[in-house]
Amino acid sequence: MSVGLLLVCAVVIGVVGTRLTRVVDELADRTGMGEAMAGAILLGMATSLSGIVLSVTAAWQGQPELAMSNALGGIAVQTLFLTVADLALRRVNLEHAAASIGNLMQGTLVLCLLSLILVGSFSPNVTVWAIHPVTPLLLLGYLYGLRVIAKGQNEAMWLPARTRETREDTPDEQSTNRSLTSLWVRFVIMAAILGISGWLLEASASEIALHTWLSEAAVGVLLTAVVTSLPELVTSVAAVRRGALTLAVGGIIGGNAFDTLFVAASDIAYRDGSIYHHISSNVLLWVALSILMTGVLLMGLLRREKHGLGKIGFESVTLIGLYFAGVAMVLGKSQLG
Repeated sequence: MSVGLLLVCAVVIGVVGTRLTRVVDELADRTGMGEAMAGAILLGMATSLSGIVLSVTAAWQGQPELAMSNALGGIAVQTLFLTVADLALRRVNLEHAAASIGNLMQGTLVLCLLSLILVGSFSPNVTVWAIHPVTPLLLLGYLYGLRVIAKGQNEAMWLPARTRETREDTPDEQSTNRSLTSLWVRFVIMAAILGISGWLLEASASEIALHTWLSEAAVGVLLTAVVTSLPELVTSVAAVRRGALTLAVGGIIGGNAFDTLFVAASDIAYRDGSIYHHISSNVLLWVALSILMTGVLLMGLLRREKHGLGKIGFESVTLIGLYFAGVAMVLGKSQLG
């Protein structure tokens, strides 16, 4: 039953996530927000709701390992999903065509927030009302980062070189007759469905961890992180097919930045002290791996290689190798444990 519930939730998340792309793309054009910011704020937050509900529920029920591995494993797998979107754009490397200062700044914000989580895990185990001081810093850092990114896009001090394959973020001339209010209502409903799916996933994930040889960290990294990240996969591929390339990259990177807040929310929900000090080396491995993968992605966005091995960029090939090396290490530790 737990496996069946997990599969049903995966289907629901996939279907809703696909439809969400069209709505967010329209909102980006109609509100003047732009694809990079719409991807970071609207698409990133909405597609992350199922994951944050799962992590907070697990933390509240005293399962810090599942909460943290789901949150941080999701960042790694979502970064990997950019390679799938890259494959969907066959004529050129996605990171070349979707050049955007907003996406570069989002990636830098992800690096800062992930590093702050590492600092929290190695800092003194001091809490106020069972909340570690790094938690409010994560929240403030995220909000301040969004403000800096918005100003950076409006007052860009440098721009990427234009090539024949560069796809600019311009409003789509073909839009539906739906009102702005209707679009917002659709967005809220779809986001709520994704959140409910995350709550159901927590129950199935806990049962799977209980009745299999997989540890909570392995379940979080290999099962729940992948399933709750399906919206990022389907929305990024759908955005590529719609020609919204900046939105495709922005949704992934922006979602990763928002996913670091899973840790802050989980620390608030976890009542047995600092959640940063109740995580294993498996989870810390995925923090480090996520930092490394984000750094490689940023190199790809800066290098803007048109084609590489398998008609994808060098960064996509590297991301695939890094992710599956991490999976092998987690599985190996679970069997030894």
